[in-house]
Amino acid sequence: MIHVAGTNGKGSTVAALRACLEAAGHRVHVYTSPHLVRFNERIRLAGELIEERALSAVLEECERANEGAPITFFEITTAAAFLAFSRTPADATLLEVGLGGRVDTTNVVRQPAATAITPVSLDHQRFLGDTVAAIAFEKAGILKSGVRAVVGPQPPEAAAVIAARAREVGAPLYRHAIEWRAEPTPSGMRYEGARWRLDLPPPSLPGRHQIDNAGAAIAALEGLEAFRLDRDAIARGLGRIEWPARLQRLTRGPLVTLLPPGSELWLDGGHNRGGGEAIAAHAASWRDLPLDLVFGMLSTHDAKAFLAPFAAQARSLGAVAIPGEANSLRAEDSAAAARAAGLEAKAYPEVAAAVAAAARPGPSRILICGSLYLAGRVLRDNG
Repeated sequence: MIHVAGTNGKGSTVAALRACLEAAGHRVHVYTSPHLVRFNERIRLAGELIEERALSAVLEECERANEGAPITFFEITTAAAFLAFSRTPADATLLEVGLGGRVDTTNVVRQPAATAITPVSLDHQRFLGDTVAAIAFEKAGILKSGVRAVVGPQPPEAAAVIAARAREVGAPLYRHAIEWRAEPTPSGMRYEGARWRLDLPPPSLPGRHQIDNAGAAIAALEGLEAFRLDRDAIARGLGRIEWPARLQRLTRGPLVTLLPPGSELWLDGGHNRGGGEAIAAHAASWRDLPLDLVFGMLSTHDAKAFLAPFAAQARSLGAVAIPGEANSLRAEDSAAAARAAGLEAKAYPEVAAAVAAAARPGPSRILICGSLYLAGRVLRDNG
């Protein structure tokens, strides 16, 4: 069992872990959230998404066991996932924290093989606290005595809190830029840790931040001495990482048909300050075409903080409400937040209208962003 927490990158790190373990021939269970299109995406049994019949069976069994007692959606679905995992043989289980870590429903594994904390930043302040240090304290709640804790790049205040918690529980730290490092190279990336020195191809997910996420995954794998993992398996795995709506280029579907020749359509579900900074850093390398944003966000997130890093790059922003989401920001409110962040912005009634407006005149690179819920709706509607 490998347990992964963090504000940004935890899902990508889990996806990299899965790809590398499977490339080495191992059977892997995976539990992630939220889903984009179908609930089944959350539970992967030995490499395959759980089937409808099996999902219904374990959910019904958990409902019977619960006997009508109070329980949250995430609690009962996590119980159902664990029940399904217990009945299908596998070599490893990868658990992504749902929210925080300390009191998260996934934090019931007494002795995982490893834990990992990806970059911490402000998000879900209503539940986790108003400062990076407070949020880091919640994330560090997954650390366990004697279990290696892989730590990705962190702001100083988060790193200090994680280190203090590690000392308190007796968890050996394995930290980015101290015990391990991952850097881009002209041909891909290089990983250096206590045991491994690996020159590798780039991760299949674009962005400098994905090298850090892949590095955290490799750092966790490096400590699993009982597993058969070599450089070639890790290289194959990095080329096979599947994690939709993370700087994903859309190449077909109704939205793509709205674009003039030479344009590109991209999708990302990042939705907080750290996510905006990472996406904008990658977008800075897109110099051949003007960048236009199509943006929607839940009202529980800080739209201005997410959008501020794009102010010097994006030519325009089309704001939309997320279809079917009661907690979505209104398009007009998102447009106002964008203007406050320094962007030219206009509200539109739907994603297609915003994409069509951004696609004129001439070729451009259009990025739909701001919410995993918006990304899921786009993937569903765009086929």
